[in-house]
Amino acid sequence: MLESAIQVNKLSKEFRIPHERITTMRGFFVNIFKKKRYEDFLALDNVSFSVQKGEFFGIIGKNGSGKSTLLKILAGIYRADTGKIKMNGRISPFLELGIGFNPELSGRQNIYLNGAVLGMTKQQIDKKFDDIVTFSELERFIDQKLKNYSSGMQVRLAFSVAIHANRDILLMDEVLAVGDANFQQKCLGVFRHLQRQGKTIIFVSHDMETMKQFADRVLVLHRGKVVTISAPERAGYEYSQILMREHSAIHQTAIEREAPDTVDPTPPKQQKKKNRIVGIQLLNQHDTETQVFEYGDDIRIRIEFDVQELVPEMYVGLGIIDKQTDAWICGNNTYFDRFNHHWKVGKNTVVLKLPNTIFHKGDFYILSSFFIGDPKENAMMDFYDSREHNFYFRSFPRDRRNGLVLMDHEWKQ
Repeated sequence: MLESAIQVNKLSKEFRIPHERITTMRGFFVNIFKKKRYEDFLALDNVSFSVQKGEFFGIIGKNGSGKSTLLKILAGIYRADTGKIKMNGRISPFLELGIGFNPELSGRQNIYLNGAVLGMTKQQIDKKFDDIVTFSELERFIDQKLKNYSSGMQVRLAFSVAIHANRDILLMDEVLAVGDANFQQKCLGVFRHLQRQGKTIIFVSHDMETMKQFADRVLVLHRGKVVTISAPERAGYEYSQILMREHSAIHQTAIEREAPDTVDPTPPKQQKKKNRIVGIQLLNQHDTETQVFEYGDDIRIRIEFDVQELVPEMYVGLGIIDKQTDAWICGNNTYFDRFNHHWKVGKNTVVLKLPNTIFHKGDFYILSSFFIGDPKENAMMDFYDSREHNFYFRSFPRDRRNGLVLMDHEWKQ
């Protein structure tokens, strides 16, 4: 049985956020007898997990989900309101830019200061000083005051000290968020080296690709709660579900704010025909509404129409477009597929089923259209309504292979 490096049991942390901010002495005396108003914010809510020795453990979540608060509690910067933590090993935290640094001191002096904070002796820092400076690539600037460093230079120095502290457990918070591409690649190389050494790494990031590359398991946090602790692919799927749900809610709110009396305003010419698309819904093979699919899932696109004028030869078209490149992936319509829908006045629905989808990875727009076709001329004559770039879905891979689609294939010898 593997030995635990960290055990967290039912951890909770609440902050009190004041509604008024007093920044002057006059404001303090004016409001001294005024009742203060606060808002309680539960940053962590009953969080439990364990990390094994030598494990690369990822933590991912939206801003405000509680990731940094959790790491600061593990580092001993914050104290939890409830719950217990058991640490089996010495920690080396890299949490925020500037923690443990003094901007009035030089880079050289800050190496000794930060090393001391991490529990290193002067002799240990002396021995590793050249390696720290070389990794940070700050030889020319090491005797300048830290306040003259750019944010990227400060990150290099702080990260270099943290990885040379020779601790059992490393806490890394968004270490790849600042710094150039070359430095990020050096950090990834360090991760591989530390993994080979059997170090325990707790890594917070928004980059799911890095998680897939290095993490053994990933904890997904949302609004202070644990959503899942699982393999990177499954964790990425759950995280994408969260992002897509919130994106859809924000997008729908924007639509309602801009057009409170109608679902989707159309040009006056189309409005006169009184036939329009009023809604799009995506379902999986379990008839569950979602905007995140895995490779091999069934995708069911359900379109709802409002028909006030019955006209012969009315058809529906659906296209799927790659969000990144605007390239058409596929297009289908009931006109060319010879699907005869029995329209009626009022509410109508049409469902397009895409079984066992080959979409492997990416974000895709849905283009929908409602039009009149002429069977004699074999042509589309006029459009009632169309929707473009206002609804999209995400396809998520089941494994670490790359590509927009994954074709059905067979290997032979």
